Order: sequence, then C-alpha cells, then structure tokens
Amino acid sequence: AYAHRAREKAEETLEYVYGLFPRLRERARVKTIRLSGGEQQMVGIGRALMAKPLLLVLDEPSLGLAPKTVSEIFEKVRGLREEGMTLLLVEQNAYEALKIADFGYVVQNGHVVRSGTPETLLDLEALRRDYFAIDSESSASDRMKNGNSVLR
Repeated sequence: AYAHRAREKAEETLEYVYGLFPRLRERARVKTIRLSGGEQQMVGIGRALMAKPLLLVLDEPSLGLAPKTVSEIFEKVRGLREEGMTLLLVEQNAYEALKIADFGYVVQNGHVVRSGTPETLLDLEALRRDYFAIDSESSASDRMKNGNSVLR
C-alpha cells in the first residue's frame, strides 16, 4: 500500500524533488557515481522523498561534504521540517542538527549521555562541564598547574 501511494504521485513528487534540488534536474542523465558527494546526498534524500515517507531518516547527511554544500543540505532539511515532515536525524554537526530539532540525544560509545531540547543541549556551561571537564570556578591554567587534565 505504501509503494502504491507513492507510485500514483510519482511525477508530482519528482517535480517536488527537482524543486528542492534544482541541480538534480540539470544532472538527471549523469550516472550517480559521477556526481559530487553533495549531489549524491541530494539524490539519496530525493530518492527517499519519492516514497512519500511519513518519517524521513537521515544518517549523517553532512558527512564529507564541503561547507557550502553542508549549508545547502541543512537549509533543505530545515525546509522539509518546516513543511511538517517528521525527521530522525543522526548527525555529528550538533549545532546544525539542533537548529532543526525539537529534541535531541547525545550518544557517546553507544550510550545516551545527554538528552533535551536544543536550548538545553547547546547550553555552553553544560558542554564545558560535561565534555571538557571545565567548571566556572577553575580555569584550565589552574588545573594544568595542579596536574589536572583539561579534557576528560
């Protein structure tokens, strides 16, 4: 039933994908292997959108891409979110991911070590304390003098 629903509106959905990623229309006849990493990521997202999913899962959409392309991909993903698309985003670029998210999880070595709203997770003091072992009462130079490490 899921594929049938997508098939009925394939042309309309393809136009939507081309509207989202105009470069794909220009490169439609080029084999995917010949596309840049960013274009390949666009194809991957577009291919997923062709199925008209209720949930779009994106695993590291910015991995290995040039900064300009990362910005473009996140702009499009943000647009999908604003259109009401439900997203599950796994991403190491926490700052960009949390600009899109309603809620986030920080996973370290396979375990959730923090979770919360983007505001909570982007709290500089908490990041300093939890990931860099820096508390506001002691400076890095003080800890180094005392033989304490700066990083955990």
